Amino acid sequence: MKLQKESTIKRLKRIEGQVRGIVRMIEEERYCIEILQQMQAIKSAFAKVEDAILKDHSATCVEKAIASGNPKEQRKKFGELVDLLSKVKS
Repeated sequence: MKLQKESTIKRLKRIEGQVRGIVRMIEEERYCIEILQQMQAIKSAFAKVEDAILKDHSATCVEKAIASGNPKEQRKKFGELVDLLSKVKS
């Protein structure tokens, strides 16, 4: 878990730097396509972070709820995932 946390934080800090880079690009009135390419890179990096967090949630919180044998807790965790994924589709 600790390595995943550190890796996720590193990725987010890298994304933060990329966003600052885009701000500079806009301030410098760089070519729009270059800015959009950087934005695509950020979206891809952000999707990887999101995927890692979702996998971690599944491997910890959801797995714990399943192992608990508590139907109420299982439904709650499953419902959270369904709600999250339905927002992504919207």
